[in-house]
Amino acid sequence: MTKSGKKPPGPGPHHSSDQLRPKERANGKLDRAYYAQELLKLKVELVKLQEWITSQGLRVVVIFEGRDAAGKGGSIKRITEALNPRVCRVVALPSPTERERSQWYFQRYVEQLPAAGEMVLFDRSWYNRAGVERVMGFASEAEVEEFFRECPEFERMLLRSGITLIKYWFSVSDEEQDRRFQDRLDNPLKRWKFSAMDLEGRDRWEDYSRAKDEMFKFTDTRESPWWVVDGDDKKRARLNCISHLLSVIPYEDILPEEMMLPPRKPASKGYVRVPIESQTFVPTRY
Repeated sequence: MTKSGKKPPGPGPHHSSDQLRPKERANGKLDRAYYAQELLKLKVELVKLQEWITSQGLRVVVIFEGRDAAGKGGSIKRITEALNPRVCRVVALPSPTERERSQWYFQRYVEQLPAAGEMVLFDRSWYNRAGVERVMGFASEAEVEEFFRECPEFERMLLRSGITLIKYWFSVSDEEQDRRFQDRLDNPLKRWKFSAMDLEGRDRWEDYSRAKDEMFKFTDTRESPWWVVDGDDKKRARLNCISHLLSVIPYEDILPEEMMLPPRKPASKGYVRVPIESQTFVPTRY
């Protein structure tokens, strides 16, 4: 429920059971037209949320974690497509430098936190320490134990400072992950997404599972819970994630009313444009 009393996007009690049931293809996948229609509705609400965040000076952090090829990037892309990058920005930090390794672990993430009127989406975050760094041996067990001690308090500090913190874990089955990996290898537009680290991580499926379970044990707190997204169906995962995000941040619709453009003012007298032939145009090949 928003502050104005409006309900978040999604079906209300006046819908029939048939209307509530998503349109599916024979293979159980969402109908493309239905998916596009619902995604468009959610994007409109995201724009309303963006305007509310700006007007109220809110500071929002959304964390996206999960296994490789679980659908984090696709969901982030759909969230940001219609938003102003000055308001909603994505943070996907590379491996730490030597200097950053000598800093307090959370330091380089603190630098990326939002100012008033901003929303930051972390495509992987400080939880690297409890996941890939632990499984791949980039962090010692002592460092991981210290992370588990510090992380809950660090997140409480963020919340006490007024930051809204939302954490999503994208879950995917090993069969679906393999299918997506193969799709990346087959598609030259996606091949860059597959790395040697992905291949090695694939062989450590159980290690990642144990690491995730222990991470949840320490960091799935009452103040800052993990929200798990079933990522086996990409389209449903995107719709469910965005719908949930809109439901947990109260906002009001303050978008300007529709309007018609007024007539252009008459051109000033005496101005003559340079000949169009004097300009160099990109060749018309299409």
